[in-house]
Parts: sequence; structure tokens; C-alpha cells
Amino acid sequence: MACVTKRRGRYVLDFYDQTGERQRVTLKKGTTKKRADLELRATLDAVDAGVYMPARRMPLFSQVAEEWLKHKKANLRITSWEVCEGHTKNHFTDLDNLKIGQVTTATVEKWIRERQEEGMSLGTLRKVLVTLGQIMAYAVRHRYMRHNPVRDAERPRETGNEVKGEVFRILSPAEIRALLNAADSEKYKALYMMAIFTGARQGELLGLKWSDVEWESKQVYIQRNFTKGRFFDTKTKTSRRKIDLAPTMLLQLKKWKLACPPNELDLVFPNEAGQPMNYSNMMSRHYVPALVKAGIATKLESGTIEGAIRFHDLRHTFASLLIAQGENIKYVQAQLGHSSPMVTLNVYAHLMKPTNQEAAERLEKTIFQGTGQNLVTIQQKGVTM
Repeated sequence: MACVTKRRGRYVLDFYDQTGERQRVTLKKGTTKKRADLELRATLDAVDAGVYMPARRMPLFSQVAEEWLKHKKANLRITSWEVCEGHTKNHFTDLDNLKIGQVTTATVEKWIRERQEEGMSLGTLRKVLVTLGQIMAYAVRHRYMRHNPVRDAERPRETGNEVKGEVFRILSPAEIRALLNAADSEKYKALYMMAIFTGARQGELLGLKWSDVEWESKQVYIQRNFTKGRFFDTKTKTSRRKIDLAPTMLLQLKKWKLACPPNELDLVFPNEAGQPMNYSNMMSRHYVPALVKAGIATKLESGTIEGAIRFHDLRHTFASLLIAQGENIKYVQAQLGHSSPMVTLNVYAHLMKPTNQEAAERLEKTIFQGTGQNLVTIQQKGVTM
């Protein structure tokens, strides 16, 4: 039977664990009888739950993190796994030498606070916190502890110093035309057009094959990407999508297809050897010089480039222009391959017009003008009022 005894002036918990093995835990000097009773009760709860582990056997946080990484390697895309590995190596040094059971909600909240004080961006902090939460969930599943302390920790919030959302640059129609005119070949003109007219990600474009272009339906089928020297299937179901192609875009693709040297991989944008294009070379040798030639970026006397925009900003330009012309947010989400319209709204909400007098006037006309013909028309179209 479990009990609290006193030995040499210190309280000792005497009980049998879930395996039937007798355990004696000596509490630190100065512990009161009331506190010892509470410790025993908590320990027996852990025994009942089957998660009690003697301190001498309890692994360190770093050991559990390593176990978790080995487990995840078979279930994650290598690039995603490398991100998780970077998180565990670079951001959890404060926790590495703690026993896994010592990582409490208070510990996690202290870790969050210290990262904020160090100036870690809110977006990065939230991503690293996801990794921490998964490590602790692994610890719970493997009965190293009873509950996940990350789940109860207060999440980091904006303090007013952060810039809301991702900071990006949107090209104007005039800048788009200038960039396309500055392209140094039909291939790169087609590449920049595809980025702007489809919003496809850089890896999706570099992994594109001619068989993905559906000429009759005027669409391109995104079903893979090329990242860090490897081909991958799209990361999510919504990333696998068909994007509508404008007539000018189709015409440019046809012109490039006629000029494109045949390659074994059937790539739309191969390098000179017929292999996937190197992203860094494309940026430094073609894209950035085109930005400078177009007057979008400036090359300083020191040789550095000022005002160059990321290739990914061409995707943002696509989304922003669709929103600006009033396209349905669900359509924009589907074209971008976001998991939900809410993701699209979170990124681009600041582009929505804060006022819309035209909408207010249309509502007024619907209610007060005529004999309600607008309502009848709406009902006939199957819209429930």
C-alpha cells in the first residue's frame, strides 16, 4: 500500500508502480507533510494512467526530440524534415538538458517569452512552437509524461511592433510589362509570365512538364514541384490544381514550345543540358538583371542591387491583381492552391477595400427601387434570401 514515511528527516514516497515494481522516492529537504501527500497523490495518478517513470529512467528533452526526428523522417518530405531538424538543433537549447517530465506549461511560456525578448519574429516563433508541440505530443504518446504542456501554454501574440502578415511587393501593370520586355529570351519571358499569370510557386514552375499544359481546356495542371534538387508531388491536395491560362499566356507558351529544345524529362523550363533549372542561377543571371533593365531594381556602384523583389512576389502580384479586380476569394484560393479561403484572406486581407460605396448603393436599389424585380431575379437564380 502506498504511503508517506519519514527517514532521516526527509519524507519518502513508498509505492508500487504500474509494472508492480516497488518505488521509493525521497523528497527534497524541507518538504512539508502536506506537500508530500500531494506529491504521492500526483504520483499515484501517474501510476494509474500508466505513465509513471522514475527520474533516473526519464529521458532528456534532447533525447526525446531525437527519437521524434527519427520517427518523422519516414513520414515527412525531406525538405520539411530538414526544417524540423533545424528547429530542434537551433531553438531548444534551453530545454535540451531538462528531463522531459520537467518541461511544464510554465517552462514553455518562459521559453516563448525569452524568444520574443530576443526579437524572434512572430511567424517564426509560431512555426517553431508547432515543432515543440509535436515533440511533446510524441512524449505523451510514448508515456514519458501525462499531458502536452504546449497545449495549455498561452500562445504568442502580436505586441504592436510586428508587421501584420507577410511583407511583399506587388508589381504594377506597367512594371509587369517592363519586366517581360526586359527578359533576355523567350524562355525567361514565358517563365516570368507564368509566375505572374498563374501565381504558381517557383518550385511548381521549375517542375512543370509540357504534358501538364492542357491546350484545349486552356489550363495548366500543377501536380509536382522541384525543390532542392529533387522532384516532389504537391505537398497537399489543394496544391494539386488546374490554373486557368489567359490567351496571351497560351500564345507565349506556344512560341516557347516551338523554340524549346527537346529534353528527356519533358520540362517546360529546362536548363541548357535539358535538366531542371537551378533556381539560384536563374535568379542571379537572368531574373535580377531583368529587374534592373526594367527599372524595377537599381544596380549601385558597389555592385549591390537595390530594390530587387523576390521571385515569390510575382505570385503575390497575381493574387493581388485578381483581388483588386473583384474576383471571388474562393476562386483566388483555388488558383493559388491554398488549403482554404481563410488562408488567402489572412495573407491578402489588407488589400480588400475598406469601403465599397457601390455595394451600398446596389443594396439600396434592391430594397427601394421598382417592384422588387431584383429580388425576384435573385430568387430565380436559386439564391435563398
